[in-house]
Amino acid sequence: MSLVYSPFETPFGQMFVVLNNEGALVKLAFPDDPPSAIIVRNDLRCEIVIGQLQAYFAGARQQFEITLAPKGTPFQTIVWAELCRIPFGTTISYGELARRIGKPSASRAVGRANATNPIPIVVPCHRVIGSSGTLTGYAGGLDLKRGLLRHEGIKVPDEVQNQPDFAVMGV
Repeated sequence: MSLVYSPFETPFGQMFVVLNNEGALVKLAFPDDPPSAIIVRNDLRCEIVIGQLQAYFAGARQQFEITLAPKGTPFQTIVWAELCRIPFGTTISYGELARRIGKPSASRAVGRANATNPIPIVVPCHRVIGSSGTLTGYAGGLDLKRGLLRHEGIKVPDEVQNQPDFAVMGV
């Protein structure tokens, strides 16, 4: 399977879209995690996905119509599918996410699956926050998480409170 990628600009800096042969999104990468050099750049093949992401960042799109193909364990894919059901402008806690997938005692495992989400923003892991309502970790950094939530109209504090939470592991 060959992959193609294309860089694009967001209000938060450059990101990279990575698609498989079928045109399904397999990864949305932050600048500190660029695609491998063995992946071929193809801006034209990535145009539709980038267009939807740009519309999201411009405030003209709240849902994506993109075929997704993230690679993960069965548990991770269940968590990621549930993340896609969190509506724009809404947040839930890790505990609530665990309950929604039928594993109410698996908050930590849900946090780990959330942290390994290869398609942030489209699979909206930024919409998961600590049970106390505080922001917790995010692969792109807490400033980006705060910015994404504010972009969606969610009021979030300027300062992040230091609280032990499994979300500090990543996304």
